[in-house]
Amino acid sequence: MGATISPTDREVTFRPEEIIVSKTDLKGRITYANRTFSQVAGYTRDELMGKPHSIIRHPDMPRAVFKLLWDQLAEKKEVFAYVKNMTRTGDFYWVFAHVTPSYDAAREVVGYHSNRRVPDRRVIKEVMEPVYADLLRIEASHANAKDGMKASFARLMEIVKSKAASYDELIFAL
Repeated sequence: MGATISPTDREVTFRPEEIIVSKTDLKGRITYANRTFSQVAGYTRDELMGKPHSIIRHPDMPRAVFKLLWDQLAEKKEVFAYVKNMTRTGDFYWVFAHVTPSYDAAREVVGYHSNRRVPDRRVIKEVMEPVYADLLRIEASHANAKDGMKASFARLMEIVKSKAASYDELIFAL
């Protein structure tokens, strides 16, 4: 798993009745992966345990989207997002993700839980792909990655504010 994976143009899909499930610790290391996650991503469950969830991060995903996700989770809020992931072989798969904090008995956040479903293809093609391409272009236009992500995040927030009261409201209006 240490080798660099090159993205392909091949898409992997899963059935609408299937749900990809994973849990992570506070640092995003995988502590649980269901069979569907393992099968779609192309890793055994043992290979996934303890690895950063970013093991499936596709380079077509803007960093700004993950900033938004982590910002929401830091506020103990759930987040819904369309995410393009990458398999062990470089193939890709889209998901509609629902990520929530996981709590212990004292109501302290101890990790995160994510359910991913088959996304709406129309939303992917008409909205997410063009928006994510724009955000990636902004990120790449800056010599400093931090500045690029900051500019991309600002653009993402402009898009949200132009169309909805909040990110979640926008996502569910699509």
